Amino acid sequence: MDTKAAIIGCGYVGSAIAKHWQTQGLDVLVTTTQEERVEALSAIASKVEVLTGTDVDKLQHALSDRQIVLLCVASKRGASYADTYLKTAETIARVLPNTPVEQLIYTSSCSVYGEHNGAWVTEMMPPMPITDNGKIIEQTEETLLAATTPQQKVCVLRLGGIYGPGRTLEKIYSRAAGTTRPGKGEEGTNWVHLSDIVGGIDWAREKQLAGLYNLVQEEVPTVRELIARVCDHYNLASVQWDEGQPSTRKNVRVSNAKIKGTGYQFSHPNFDL
Repeated sequence: MDTKAAIIGCGYVGSAIAKHWQTQGLDVLVTTTQEERVEALSAIASKVEVLTGTDVDKLQHALSDRQIVLLCVASKRGASYADTYLKTAETIARVLPNTPVEQLIYTSSCSVYGEHNGAWVTEMMPPMPITDNGKIIEQTEETLLAATTPQQKVCVLRLGGIYGPGRTLEKIYSRAAGTTRPGKGEEGTNWVHLSDIVGGIDWAREKQLAGLYNLVQEEVPTVRELIARVCDHYNLASVQWDEGQPSTRKNVRVSNAKIKGTGYQFSHPNFDL
């Protein structure tokens, strides 16, 4: 019998894993909140459902024959973080017991770690988010992990900054080229390539992982080092730093040792400019 998976939220990450799972022979259902995306999504999924993450009846129906659920919603500009993340998680936690789902995978964010003055952190560290949105992500994780039962595993993957096709470092940092940024640029930058997000999600599914895992690449340069490399490589105007102005960036280096300890090998452990 084919494994049946559902992807709640099918944007940049969801679309990539949908394509991958289709090639692996999984029966993939994806959801979207936009009717106009149905036709395009039908090319990468077996079934497309239009629903919001807080619609109990529609969500339960969508998951009624699924073994795997991937939750990878993203907040649209101007949308409420609480509505997008926390309320969706609360709805999923409510309907899960009434479904045959065996594993829920959630793509979270390393933003939950907060400020650590450049120290390395692992999944053993308690979250210390410093923004309201980071606190909502922490609550979202807690809500989903609390839904764990012996029959239903929950795996939370904490992602770094996402780059890859269509989201290149050149494109991301071209807006900074030629500008003056506050601070010294000494903060660690934690990134993960799209191919490793897809690889990590699929690894979590194959190995039936449960609990918290950081999904970030090996190389963690300072933001100053990374911007300088990107600008130099792509012939962009260099960035200046105003050390008299305080930086608003948090400084933390995120370890990927735990997921590597399960045997996962990163395809992009370092930046490949």
